[in-house]
Amino acid sequence: MKSLADNVLYPFGPIAAASVAVVIVTFNSADALPALLDSLVDGLEGVDRFEVIVVDNDSKDGSAEIAQQHPLRPTVIQTGRNAGYAAAINIASRKANVGAHLLILNPDLRLYPGAVKPLVEEVATSKAGVVVPLNYKEDGSIDPTLRREPSIITAWADSILGGKLAARLGLGEIVGEVGQYDRRRSVQWATGSALLVSSEVRKIVGAWDESFFLYSEEVDYQRRIREAGYDIVYEPRSKVVHACGGSGTGPRLFALLTANRIRYYRRHHGALRTSVFKLGVAIGHAARSWRGASHRAALVSALVPIRSVAAFLESTRG
Repeated sequence: MKSLADNVLYPFGPIAAASVAVVIVTFNSADALPALLDSLVDGLEGVDRFEVIVVDNDSKDGSAEIAQQHPLRPTVIQTGRNAGYAAAINIASRKANVGAHLLILNPDLRLYPGAVKPLVEEVATSKAGVVVPLNYKEDGSIDPTLRREPSIITAWADSILGGKLAARLGLGEIVGEVGQYDRRRSVQWATGSALLVSSEVRKIVGAWDESFFLYSEEVDYQRRIREAGYDIVYEPRSKVVHACGGSGTGPRLFALLTANRIRYYRRHHGALRTSVFKLGVAIGHAARSWRGASHRAALVSALVPIRSVAAFLESTRG
């Protein structure tokens, strides 16, 4: 591993402006985290100064200890509870240098060499508030992380056609047409696996909405960025590998994803439009309920709103 002394901004060092503050939120991420941390030095090649902040949401598998022992010597913050993704990002943002761009990474990522520099160049030369990289899956195929704003059309297209077909036809929420990933372009939003948030936007848009806990928080945040007059930009010169398992899977998380989709839509639309959107989501999960518990749980959450995320997660534990 190359020397880090000239690059890393340690919390006890001089108060100099960091180019990038890397933020990693961990929750039982021990299997994936070392590979990400190992990839950061080459991934940050060309970035003058950086700091690494790991916020651990009460992992039970030693994630925090792995981060503490890594040669990068990241700042490790242990929340002592599962605070949620948005809350952990806000904690890291308050700790980070105020002049830094915030690079938010899922723990199940690995950066290609030089992956970060194109993101930083984009925010420096355009009106981009967030820049996102090209994500590859482990098998080398493109992970379609670009998205359209949730709408009645996307909800019903995903419901009737299925997410994969709707994506390929350009009708669903997922931007699935392969050609859309060939060039730099503005998008409506992208999944939160890897996002560079400009230092300017951090100051203007403020904190992430912690009420979402997990899922749809990045949709909400990127909408607020667009409303503030900034762009969400996809930059394929920047490349990462995404193992797609950082936050886990299962019926209760699928139910939470569904509930937050509906809650986000309701926040920006009237009761009638929300009812039509919600019906499309519910019908899609009802039609696929035979596939397993995840669709059945999502159907229930679409019909019966989740009032308290904490209570929901506790009631479905196990």
